[in-house]
Amino acid sequence: MATLKALVVDDASFVRDLVKRTLRQRFPVIETTDAQNGRRAQSLMSRTTFDLILCDWEMPEMSGLELLQWMRKQPQYEKVPFIMITSRGDKDHVVEAVREGVSEYLGKPFSPDGLSKKIIKVMGRKLKDVMDRSGKSMEGPADAFKESAALLTQKRESAPAPAVPDVRPAASPLLKKGGAGGEKPPASRGAMSAASVRFADYTLKSVVKDINLTEVRVIARSDQQFPGILDQAVVDIEVAEDQMARLNGYVQQLQAVDKRQDTDFVSVTIRFVDEDPKKMEELSRFIARFRAGAR
Repeated sequence: MATLKALVVDDASFVRDLVKRTLRQRFPVIETTDAQNGRRAQSLMSRTTFDLILCDWEMPEMSGLELLQWMRKQPQYEKVPFIMITSRGDKDHVVEAVREGVSEYLGKPFSPDGLSKKIIKVMGRKLKDVMDRSGKSMEGPADAFKESAALLTQKRESAPAPAVPDVRPAASPLLKKGGAGGEKPPASRGAMSAASVRFADYTLKSVVKDINLTEVRVIARSDQQFPGILDQAVVDIEVAEDQMARLNGYVQQLQAVDKRQDTDFVSVTIRFVDEDPKKMEELSRFIARFRAGAR
């Protein structure tokens, strides 16, 4: 029977479902409630006291940072763990979140193990005691409690800052004439635009083949590691000079570019799940530039 309560906040229902599924499977003593934005989360938190908040940064109506700032001013939430789950990993944003009282920072896309470790780290002995009393065992990293043991004896202000994930897009070998093995990339309808598609443990270097407001199709060399269908992804696209759009999505389709079994290129379709109007505006600008290059 669940005795702890967690609130999952994200404008993408696909991401909320991933987080809730991980908690159900690995921490059955945690009951989950979800909200599609910070404003809705604020309303729920005013009526119910939660033991853990897992929240996205970029959302319409109220961002994750704004929710965190409000939360830390409420007496009942001064010390409640808050995990920011977001594709924004640049140093300035991490520092800002730490300054406002974030407990941990988890970059998208994340693995169930990565999320589980963060939850164990911030909830510590409280979670372990509840699991022990319920007779449930932890699924996942066996050493997660050992890794966080030192944190249980430290004061909050002395805890180390969360690691900063590297979200800079790498240059794609597909953009180099002839590629690594002399093969040229398949012809594109528009101007070639580099895109880094990030998964939980690796980055797929690619170029944009086609894009609209709901999905992007990229072409990648076949000698790279590839994801599975429905794997969560973050697509980094340069929408302007020194400005990146980080779009959350999942793998909808994998397909060989040609009919040969030893094809040099693979097409990957990523379905977007973001509902943030700001991200859609950035994406619209990129699409306009991309299609203009086809003329």
